[in-house]
Amino acid sequence: MNQELIDLAVERGRLIERISSQRQRLGQELQPVGNALQTADRALTAVRSGTAFVREHPEAVAVGVALLIVVQPSRVWRWSKRGFFVWRTWRMLHSQFSDLGLVTPRR
Repeated sequence: MNQELIDLAVERGRLIERISSQRQRLGQELQPVGNALQTADRALTAVRSGTAFVREHPEAVAVGVALLIVVQPSRVWRWSKRGFFVWRTWRMLHSQFSDLGLVTPRR
């Protein structure tokens, strides 16, 4: 009977080891899925905050529509592209400066 208990304890230890290695492997294999879900969560949060902003500030939407009506759409598109370029450049420079330790990184 004692030998059976020892054998069971050894088998149990092997199973626990195997389960641990399987959990680690599963965590590594599911990392890309976790990253994708995190990106989707951030996108969903951005959409929700944008929707909340529009609900709280309907005048901003009205001004945007008025601009499209009054100003030529091609001019609005041109300035939008310029604004996006400036924003993207600012983000890149801020990232570079934070990597160098010149500014505090964003959270």
